[in-house]
Amino acid sequence: MAEINLVSIGIAFIVIGFLIVIIGSLGSKDVKVGVGGIIGFIPFGFGNDPQMVKIAIIISAVMALVFLVMALRGFRII
Repeated sequence: MAEINLVSIGIAFIVIGFLIVIIGSLGSKDVKVGVGGIIGFIPFGFGNDPQMVKIAIIISAVMALVFLVMALRGFRII
């Protein structure tokens, strides 16, 4: 059985996300966008709709907590 690398899964999620945004913007003139991420342990977000930014920051904060728990439990990717 082939081993699936976590980096490959992450890249696939990014590509799928870009495709969803592109396909969603083709049919509508009013597109709302919110982007979030993590730098160090600080979640951030930006976009053109306040509600989308709040959702992006909440998702980023949850991801930061998951990463923190994984790091404290000794999870290793490689």
